[in-house]
Amino acid sequence: MHRQSVTRLARQCGGLPLAELPPAYLAPSLHFSVIRSPIQCSNFSSTAVAAGHGRDLSKSRGVSAIHRTGPKFKLGVSKYPLPKPVSPDTLQKPQLSPDHGLWAFFPRSRAVLATPVEDNAHGRPWSIQELREKSWEDLHALWWVCVKERNRIATASLERARLKAGYGEYELNERDRAVRVTQRSIKHVLRERWYAWEDAQKLYNSGYRPQEDAEERSSTV
Repeated sequence: MHRQSVTRLARQCGGLPLAELPPAYLAPSLHFSVIRSPIQCSNFSSTAVAAGHGRDLSKSRGVSAIHRTGPKFKLGVSKYPLPKPVSPDTLQKPQLSPDHGLWAFFPRSRAVLATPVEDNAHGRPWSIQELREKSWEDLHALWWVCVKERNRIATASLERARLKAGYGEYELNERDRAVRVTQRSIKHVLRERWYAWEDAQKLYNSGYRPQEDAEERSSTV
């Protein structure tokens, strides 16, 4: 744009000095906007100003939280009454089941926290030799007993930290250590059985048949 056009644009904008004008590449757009609407007389709005001085005059408009207007027509749920809140005093207290599964996360006394004497009353961990004599079903059941006990110990630890009890942490950690040793022993036994199964499968694929070997031994004797 020529300098004369920029000077004319500055004169239309209210006599602003050239130093305060926008860059030259925006001059064409400002030129046309000033010619079309030299003065902005209303706030920004996507729709025209309502003639009702703030009231919503549209018959097809729904609920408006700004204008506090309800629906212009009845809805499908209008024939159903709205539910009324119920006072907590009128509600019946739930019956606690003595065999509820959540009681497993608490001590046998069903107290919030067990005493150090109760946490310390546990036996030694299961040894590997003892677990080798167990069946798969027994190992599976013992594993989930350990998982259940560790969940109870973790719940008690979080509760002690929240209440800042200041006691029972050592006994609880010792109980958790015994359970973890048992779980490691179960994994050790299952790993031995897995390796034994792999060796037996390799022997079978190589052509070894234990019944044939037994027959040869019986014939030689």
